[in-house]
Amino acid sequence: MVSSTSMGEPVPIETSHEDMIHDAQLDYYGKRLATCSSDRTVRVFDVVDGETNKAAGQVLKGHTGPVWQVTWAHPKFGHVLASCSYDGKVIIWKEQPAVGPAPAGWAKIKEHTLHKASVNSVSWAPHELGAILACASSDGTISVLTFKNDGQWGADVFEGHAIGCNAVSWAPAVQPGSLIAPQPTATIPGQVPAAPTGVKRFASAGCDNLVKIWGFRDDTQWVEEEVLEGHTDWVRDVAWAPNIGLPRSYIATASQDKTVLIWTKDTPTSPWVKTALDPSSASVSPTSGAPAPAGKFPDVVWRVSWSLAGNILAVSCGDGKVTLWKENLKGVWECVSDMTS
Repeated sequence: MVSSTSMGEPVPIETSHEDMIHDAQLDYYGKRLATCSSDRTVRVFDVVDGETNKAAGQVLKGHTGPVWQVTWAHPKFGHVLASCSYDGKVIIWKEQPAVGPAPAGWAKIKEHTLHKASVNSVSWAPHELGAILACASSDGTISVLTFKNDGQWGADVFEGHAIGCNAVSWAPAVQPGSLIAPQPTATIPGQVPAAPTGVKRFASAGCDNLVKIWGFRDDTQWVEEEVLEGHTDWVRDVAWAPNIGLPRSYIATASQDKTVLIWTKDTPTSPWVKTALDPSSASVSPTSGAPAPAGKFPDVVWRVSWSLAGNILAVSCGDGKVTLWKENLKGVWECVSDMTS
């Protein structure tokens, strides 16, 4: 895999995986790299000046199939990782401090076998909501794992998508529009007003060509709030953009139909409006071969990912190219950069 130095030049990183790498994620501070592979392992490295410190690399073994995805929890919960695999397991790992002669190392703190088929995606909720992990499985179900105050993990499992579910992504915990309009809070005479509670909501992408939005109601159950229709083949990935309490919400979806859709919601009560990215209008080097039809990428689109500020979208296509997109002042999405792996 490839990292980038402060000068922008790519630097190859030797991970020592014995098979294809499916995911690579930097932690909150960009100081550690976690990778996962078809060799059934997760590996963790310290990253120093864009390179990995091989001496600090650790191998996490526990899965019995290819590991599809790995994700870091917020550092307020310690050094915690979650991984998901073709074996149907979700494993939560935590780095343990050195005790006496025993060195520091990673330990499996929880293993979930809630699904009957491959678990394809795991995503931590915004840290304001607590240690909560959403998981998407090929068995069509979604599970939400919640770390309780008593030290146990609770689990909600519910039907998500027909055929299977490919990805999950959390909405920001900040209520849309809260930066502009004050949020109503319950008050009792003589008491300080309560702080507004965070929003528990996430989106899922399915093999039924649909994107669904789920919300937690009455502290009892997850309900399907909305269904977004627009793709004509499996939705491979979904990414809900972070925000700072502005009223507009953005969701990006990537599909087997070679399209990327941007869904926008101007106010909490307005409908979602979809816009397709158009690679044919991009002012970047064309991909070799015949040009793709307007609105379509040259190959299946596998992943979409927002920048930390939520204003730039990275799109990973099956042709080995990653493109970066940004919305201009006229509301048109433009390709601002492309990278070929």
